[in-house]
Amino acid sequence: METLGSKTVYTNPWMEVREDSVRRADGSTGIFGVVSFPDFALVVPMDGDRLHLVEQFRYAQQRRCWEFPAGALPGRAAGDPTDLAHRELREETGLRAGRMVRLGAVDVSTGCIAQRGEVYLATELTEGEPERELEEQDMRSAWFDRGTVERMIRTGEITDSQTIAAYSLLLLHERH
Repeated sequence: METLGSKTVYTNPWMEVREDSVRRADGSTGIFGVVSFPDFALVVPMDGDRLHLVEQFRYAQQRRCWEFPAGALPGRAAGDPTDLAHRELREETGLRAGRMVRLGAVDVSTGCIAQRGEVYLATELTEGEPERELEEQDMRSAWFDRGTVERMIRTGEITDSQTIAAYSLLLLHERH
């Protein structure tokens, strides 16, 4: 597929929406709408058989959601993903990781969103105070045993696709 042109139709400090004109392999033309977000880091904090999750109000879903700590740099900036993982863990939970291991990558929605996340396993954790951003002031966090996390996924209490994918990467990492 060949991109013939691209125009930004909306932008803000967190995202950009663009419309691309394309030529397909058969010569026909069309458009694609693409939403670009900065790449992010997602952290699976683990202490023995316990996993640490955060819960916050997600405006687009109009409900509170449990998920692993994750985030991107402000202003759509790029940065080292491991440094970002340490930063997000500290900001959202107050935890500091003595060890951070990359588990893999996840793409959010390959059909229309340009965003990739690097997933990390954080261990050797020490407690501290969260350093939450303004939008995260309603966030809370808690430890859950793995059986509870799996039940929360099965029953739909955890529906965040990135969290579910990260848990899958953790299971594969442990099998290796």
